[in-house]
Amino acid sequence: MAVSEGYDLRVEPWIPVRLLNGKSDRLGLCELFKQAHEIGDLEVPVPPAAAGLLRILAPIAARIAADDGDRLDDPDVAEDIGDWFSLRERVLKAGAFDPDAVDAYFGREDLAGRFDLFHPARPFLQDPRLRVECVDPKGAPNPSGVNKLVMGRPTGVNGAVLFGHFTDIAPVPVPAAEAAWHLIAQLYYGPSGQCTPRRITSERTGSGDAAPLRKSISYFPWGPDLFTTLVLAVPSPQDDLDWEAQDACPWEENLNAPLGPLPPVTWPGRMLTGRFRHAALLVPSEDGRTVVDAYLTWSTHEPPQKVRDPYQILDRRKDGDFQPREADGARALWRDLDSLLLKDSRQDARRPPALEHLPRSLLSRLRVRAYGFDQDGQQKDSVWFRATSPQVLQWQEENDAEMAYHVKRCHTAAEKTGDRLDFAARIAWKLATDTNADPSPKAKIKLDSRKPGPWASAALTRYWPAAEEEFWKLTKSGHTTAQVDRPFVDAALAALDEAIGHANRADIRVARARHRARGLLLALLQPPVPD
Repeated sequence: MAVSEGYDLRVEPWIPVRLLNGKSDRLGLCELFKQAHEIGDLEVPVPPAAAGLLRILAPIAARIAADDGDRLDDPDVAEDIGDWFSLRERVLKAGAFDPDAVDAYFGREDLAGRFDLFHPARPFLQDPRLRVECVDPKGAPNPSGVNKLVMGRPTGVNGAVLFGHFTDIAPVPVPAAEAAWHLIAQLYYGPSGQCTPRRITSERTGSGDAAPLRKSISYFPWGPDLFTTLVLAVPSPQDDLDWEAQDACPWEENLNAPLGPLPPVTWPGRMLTGRFRHAALLVPSEDGRTVVDAYLTWSTHEPPQKVRDPYQILDRRKDGDFQPREADGARALWRDLDSLLLKDSRQDARRPPALEHLPRSLLSRLRVRAYGFDQDGQQKDSVWFRATSPQVLQWQEENDAEMAYHVKRCHTAAEKTGDRLDFAARIAWKLATDTNADPSPKAKIKLDSRKPGPWASAALTRYWPAAEEEFWKLTKSGHTTAQVDRPFVDAALAALDEAIGHANRADIRVARARHRARGLLLALLQPPVPD
């Protein structure tokens, strides 16, 4: 395998990992696949980059993973889903990727230079045409700036600072490895709206669409080693894709025409790596070890292609259609578990296809890894996060229906109690501070959504960590119980008291308000009134 003179992602140590022996390391793509069975985890510190990286690694794994000449990306094998799952089982039993298959893929002649981050003609996941297409009205280069590339850095005058202090006046170069992470994050989670103009015809167009994963959360089956994780990340074949066209990832085919029609969505390459809405180009330093500038603009104005992402929960909207579950930085992973365990037909949520048809022999060892980015649909980025569950996939409905529904009952009880706590704390604040409010127990209280008071937010901040602790207590043993409401109500009562504060209870109005709010919470423990 010939090594390029630039920043070759096949061999440069750009992917942080934690080995099974507990040591941390950085690897290039080739060693990542060769050592996947010795790697316990990815340690990419930018979760949206990690979510995108796994979507890049999955089709490569499909190209490499094989048994007796049959590869996981073979459309002939995929014609019979049973044959494909059988092949996946045999691949998993091998326990590691074949080093010769790894070298054969990354050494393909047609891919020479395609994994070089700074290749002059075909830089990895970039469009070199931007050097001459992103220009100002006078024809001079018009880059976007390196701060635009790095998620978390401010751009312009009012950019919010998430990590570090940087300005457009004095941008700080980015190490090449980190630039690769942020390149991936931008392609999968980048904003919509105004961007650096791109001139292809006589018009300079400077707006684009949101990236395919923007404001979403991804869920991956997480194995005991990276080899298992990557094999399970290969999506099972989908019927609603184009099976006549040749599948390809961006680095495996020619650059697309920005003003032309989009290539068909094929499995598994284009469905995971071929739906970008942004085009990017990194500008390296003279020594090729850092990125000093970048171009970020639109890649197409064709309508986005609809495809079922294999790692997302779909929630039913009011109009009956489904949409990907949005990331919420304040929502812990355990609150999504019932949507990951129950079958699609039993609820208003559809679990990720990647969590369907998992090997029974592995269920007791599999966890769920979630990567989310709390954003709006356009420019605002709030917080990104990563979370990993315990080994809960053994409780999927097909394997343990009793526990799956127990998890749902616990989650439902926690959510119901959280909603009631929010309402009760608002009622308490209203009664304690509004002298016109009727304090009698049965009086109706009219709340003003613009004046919720501080107690509701403070109570919920205390409640949800306590509720998570109670949730795991109720599910840890693997045994079910019908009595799931009391622990959450007790946690809510304690959170309410902490939010109100002991010093305030001497006030008669506060005491009455607290009593009313506690009554609303305790009412959850009363048996339902028969019809």
